[in-house]
Amino acid sequence: MYYIAKYLSPIGGITMAGSGQALAGLWLDGQKYFADALLCGKEEKELPVFAQTKKWLDIYFTGKAPDFTPPLSMEGVSPFRRRVWEIMLTIPFGQTMTYGNIAKLIEKETEKRVSAQAVGGAVGHNPISIIIPCHRVVGSDSSLTGYAGGLEKKRYLLSLEGIDVTTLSTP
Repeated sequence: MYYIAKYLSPIGGITMAGSGQALAGLWLDGQKYFADALLCGKEEKELPVFAQTKKWLDIYFTGKAPDFTPPLSMEGVSPFRRRVWEIMLTIPFGQTMTYGNIAKLIEKETEKRVSAQAVGGAVGHNPISIIIPCHRVVGSDSSLTGYAGGLEKKRYLLSLEGIDVTTLSTP
């Protein structure tokens, strides 16, 4: 059973999900792969982790980097996806990283070939948008490729963080 709560942001509604102690999902309403984790049922309820998440989002949407991260749950995912998401958590506020850079980091750790496309699949299925900052991942040519929430929202989030999006191309 998952619990959900809503948050209204400058880019629209956000749905949070968790099973109690940790945040398991944070989706922009209507985004691709919206609430995949909620297939087993849900109930609207306020939880302490949702209060922490709302505080994090309040700080973030003022254009500041929050100095904490709510407890996150990455249960039931492959080790590869989990590693990609962990790397995304290290991308500093106001900076970007390419899919290829993430692939190279994993290759160094595992000594196995990793494609940027495989990384893109993991990035695209990130269930905790914004906090696990998939919007900070760009193409090797600095293009704003892919974002489950839509490229306009990706542009907004990057601009909010002080990134000059005019230097980033769109496919």
